[in-house]
Amino acid sequence: MIRSKILKLKNYFEKYKIDGYVIPKNDEFFSEFDQFDRLKKISNFSGSAGLAIITKNQNFLFVDGRYTIQAKNQSGKFFKILDITNNPPNRVLKNIRLGLDPKIFTKKTIKRLFSKKIKIKELDDNLTDKVISIKTKKSKNFFSIPGIITGETKSSKISRVAKFLKNISADYLFVTAPENVAWLLNIRGNDNPNSPIPNSQVIVTKEKKILFFSDKYKISKIINDKTINNNQFAKLHEIESCINKLKKGTFVIDSSSCSLFYENLINKKFRVLKKDDPIYEFKAIKNHSEINHMIQTHNEDGLALTKFIYWIKHNKKKINEIDAEKKLESFRKKSKKYLYPSFNTIAGSGKNGAIVHYRAEPKNCRWLNRKEIFLFDSGGQYKYGTTDVTRTICFNSPHPKIKNIFTRVLKGHIAVYQSDLKKYDNGKKIDGRARKYLTEVGLDYAHGTGHGVGFFLNVHEGPQSISKYNKIKLKEGMIISNEPGYYKENEFGIRIENLIYIKKDKKNLRFENLTFAPIDIDLINFKLLNKNEKNYLFKYHLDIYSKYSKYLSKKEKSWLASLI
Repeated sequence: MIRSKILKLKNYFEKYKIDGYVIPKNDEFFSEFDQFDRLKKISNFSGSAGLAIITKNQNFLFVDGRYTIQAKNQSGKFFKILDITNNPPNRVLKNIRLGLDPKIFTKKTIKRLFSKKIKIKELDDNLTDKVISIKTKKSKNFFSIPGIITGETKSSKISRVAKFLKNISADYLFVTAPENVAWLLNIRGNDNPNSPIPNSQVIVTKEKKILFFSDKYKISKIINDKTINNNQFAKLHEIESCINKLKKGTFVIDSSSCSLFYENLINKKFRVLKKDDPIYEFKAIKNHSEINHMIQTHNEDGLALTKFIYWIKHNKKKINEIDAEKKLESFRKKSKKYLYPSFNTIAGSGKNGAIVHYRAEPKNCRWLNRKEIFLFDSGGQYKYGTTDVTRTICFNSPHPKIKNIFTRVLKGHIAVYQSDLKKYDNGKKIDGRARKYLTEVGLDYAHGTGHGVGFFLNVHEGPQSISKYNKIKLKEGMIISNEPGYYKENEFGIRIENLIYIKKDKKNLRFENLTFAPIDIDLINFKLLNKNEKNYLFKYHLDIYSKYSKYLSKKEKSWLASLI
């Protein structure tokens, strides 16, 4: 099936006068979720980030360190798998003409991935769509969130954007990332299976006027509640004509989500400023209302996780990874506020835990072996909040090597939480603290230590992160994950993840946990922990007991008390 699609695609090369074709993970809205699933359909790769390049003689699949094992398993038969960090396309390919769809690439991406020795040809057609089945599911309507929940009205947010435009002498901001539209107008949608994203785009003027673009059938609710009116609305395919009708001036476009197609269009008539959409930073800094709702959400989620961890640690029945995944969601569903998973759950037993973004499916899932450790990374979308948590657990006494590695991961996790944010004021500085105890024994992990998280939005958002490269200054109200790990291919995976937010105490900033779920003390070598780390663990489990004990059975309560 994959082979035949690749061959059909190659048959178009001569007609379009190209030597190869490029297929990204994203669609025209540049989110992690592609509504058409093009990359998976052409390569069988299901990870959240990747890039396929199919040439006349060879097929390449570029992924980051999180996905190399998964990509080899899913696509290695038809593609050469390359780590995009060490072997990007501009190092692998030379003297070649590649075709691509300019509506699903940004100029920034093209410049980063391709050298001058690679000629890029913008095509009017998407060639992938000619060889795969394209079906658009009709999603539900967009809906508004009251200002009392979001903590700020849409009028206030639009005023902030208009002020930004005036400060840089610009006339228009083209908001092309749907999650930024969601923040700006206090709306959500149903266009992503794991995130309440409204696939839409907006032009904001310095006079605080907006032009809103989406599918017409989705807007009835937000027109009825006066979030937008008919005069402000146009269909997505009318963006080009609407832009051409605007008075000349200066346009701000987002280099990360404004397609090459729209950049070329705007360049014909307007002066263009390529900047990061200011909404990324506005959105990253949560206000008190958003933080409070996230705290409430994590309390609901933490109770479900606590009950699940007790259940799976004491379960005697034979279960597989999918059974465990379903059981975890059944605990979450007991909350009336729970909606759906915030991403595809990772439930990896033994060697599957070493696949960083593993997904259990009937054909590859394993039975849980009580002699192996089990890693599960999951999250939920609730009214109103987003969660993401990872725990690694054991069922019997683990090998000392595994306990030692787990403990070093835990020490890094605690070090992140206890970082002095006056000294360690960005993700790059903190990242080294997370890895320190692993690197002391020659170990490391091939992913970042933390990512930003949205408020009832995407589980991954920027601009902040904890990684070897991120220098964005950390500010009060930012939410970020704390998730060091270690992965031994074909053997096991370890990761401990909490969401944390930045809180101000008097004049100082510090991290505060959002996630409260038990850490498996059976995996800890307490001889490797110092007094400070032991105190952290004691207080953390005491906080969990204080939050949840009244909702637990006698057996659950007794078990949880034993962790303190």
